Amino acid sequence: MVNTGACGALDQGSIPCDRPAMDISLIIPAYNEEKYIGACLDAALTHSRGRFKEIIVVDNASVDRTGAIAREYEGRGVRVVREDRKGLTHARQAGLEASNSEWVAYIDADCLIHSNWLSAALGHISKRPEAIALSGPVKYHDGPHALRRVIEIVQFIILPATSVTTGFLILGGNFIARRDAIAAIGGFDRAISFYGEDADLGRRLSKHGVCLFRNDFFIFTSARRLLADGIVRTLFTYMANYISVVARRKPLTARYTDARL
Repeated sequence: MVNTGACGALDQGSIPCDRPAMDISLIIPAYNEEKYIGACLDAALTHSRGRFKEIIVVDNASVDRTGAIAREYEGRGVRVVREDRKGLTHARQAGLEASNSEWVAYIDADCLIHSNWLSAALGHISKRPEAIALSGPVKYHDGPHALRRVIEIVQFIILPATSVTTGFLILGGNFIARRDAIAAIGGFDRAISFYGEDADLGRRLSKHGVCLFRNDFFIFTSARRLLADGIVRTLFTYMANYISVVARRKPLTARYTDARL
């Protein structure tokens, strides 16, 4: 659906509102993200320029000030829902059920939307109306510069090739999908705790429609998990779980640690 009407609830004073726009809800799962959620919401509000139908922060069993900080934005079009069952897939599902739009977008609480993010999404979906999902890579806004550049180059080559080979690739911290498509496959698999949940979603969605992956649909995020768990270990774990979902239809890794730096 393309909306050509007047700007919605997220208009930001003198910030221009661009139309047309997709009928889209932005969902941000957040567990103990008091250090990041403010910057995440500031970027989302500034760079969306009123084009989100709603922004939903899912306060996922946080015991810090995540919920309180997010509620400070409620007068600006942000809504906070509480999900006491800790786990990423529980939070994703809670956001889906709380949303009311044709499309849902998911980013992580340490992600920063940039000014071309929504325009890239609208452009790709408009060109491929049969698509039911769109994802893209991440770029790190912190951590060693050399590390960031190497990972960007590797992603630019490997990720699109992987998407073409398997027919799907969704990165959980940066994707948009049709709400009815996710509902049609039964929503998020809440038996999966963390690793492989996005690969599982992509695998199931790809059986119902086209899942796009585009390098210019990127988002900025924190390198804190790479730094906390180690670069090689983290990349190997993500890769192994993706392969496991493709080959065995279930993730390889059940346990995970919370990265909070």
